[in-house]
Amino acid sequence: MRGRRTDTIVARATPPGRGAVAIVRLSGPGCRAIAEAILGQCPPPRHAVLADFRAASGEAIDTGLALFFRGPASYTGEDLLELHAHGSPVVCDELVERAVQLGARLARPGEFSERAFLNDKLDLTQAEAVADLIDAGSRAAARAAQRSLAGAFAAAVHGLNDAVTELRVYIEATIDFPDEEIDPLADAELAVRLADCRARFDAVQAAAAQGRLLRDGITLVLAGEPNTGKSSLLNALAGYEAAIVTPVPGTTRDPIREYLAIDGLPVHVIDTAGLRITADPVEAEGIRRTEAALATADLVLHVRDATQPGEGGVVPAAGDAPVIRVINKIDLTGQAPGEGEAGEVRVSARTGAGLAELRRVIREAVGFAGADAGTLSARRRHLEALADARRHFDAGVVELETRRAGELLAEELREAQQALAGILGEFTSDDLLGEIFGRFCIGK
Repeated sequence: MRGRRTDTIVARATPPGRGAVAIVRLSGPGCRAIAEAILGQCPPPRHAVLADFRAASGEAIDTGLALFFRGPASYTGEDLLELHAHGSPVVCDELVERAVQLGARLARPGEFSERAFLNDKLDLTQAEAVADLIDAGSRAAARAAQRSLAGAFAAAVHGLNDAVTELRVYIEATIDFPDEEIDPLADAELAVRLADCRARFDAVQAAAAQGRLLRDGITLVLAGEPNTGKSSLLNALAGYEAAIVTPVPGTTRDPIREYLAIDGLPVHVIDTAGLRITADPVEAEGIRRTEAALATADLVLHVRDATQPGEGGVVPAAGDAPVIRVINKIDLTGQAPGEGEAGEVRVSARTGAGLAELRRVIREAVGFAGADAGTLSARRRHLEALADARRHFDAGVVELETRRAGELLAEELREAQQALAGILGEFTSDDLLGEIFGRFCIGK
């Protein structure tokens, strides 16, 4: 255990508003006493009891089910009480107020899951998977979060960490016995261990990258000159009329944002004002917003008009984001749809020709392999920690190969272990915990 909490927290665990049932949840050492005060008795552990929920005056606030879980056999690892009442906001507020009168305090966002983590009921990847499961926007994302909640991601990281640990132990053993005069570069077993670590890093990083894409998706910006069919392309990708389309150039002024899925990949699409030099202050502001959207893009579709030859006019400044050149309106020129020269993709937003190929190119541009059964839920911080661990591993290998410095490899492996431990929360700053759990909903 990382340390018991001495206070008791309370919060509504179901969404605000009216409904058939609402749940008020409490966790902490005061749950038993609060249950006795509100219910007249503490229910037997893990047995649902029908009871009156009473105010301080003895008057019934509501009648519902009560569940008591004795710590550590509970979600939080502490005594935990749930009051299942009718879904009236007034009733829920009265129950929360009554619990506060009896010594509880209002829970912070994510504090129940934070206590589960601090009491070793969940590691940090599992706690984050709880929030990811609640926020999942697709079946694939929900399944990935469930796999991480079940411990699949943690198991992969543990396996990688074990391989790094075994390699470090092996290296330090050779350092401790220098009289053996073993040439590390000629050591076949060391070569096998290094190859195993590389393969494990590759596998875990690839799985985490896919999981992060599935969880967070990408920001895709449609940019180009006016009247090239950007809004029509947005509508074609979305499958409905998300944007107004007219023959008048410059119809789109403010960026239009839509959320859609491209073959399982969550995509935040931003349709922007056409890029051109203009004296119109309203259109100029729209272009400024286009440039701001480009600065946030993970991928840019530079849309051009197939009926207008040339270099495509103003080229969007996309920063580090890759740019896919899309030639639209091929139904007016007779060009064949699909991928063409120099990576261009020829499409017709009006007829749908070439859109399947464009979807494939979008997936490949961001490295999305698909929402298959093995995908895990992962976050940007996981990718950064894995990359940090991989940098230390690679740096150590370089020291070994260039200077035969086994002791430097061992030190880099120690740093890699620290980075991997941060993923699971074994060495985690309070600031990071606050940031992670502060994004949870209250009552979870």
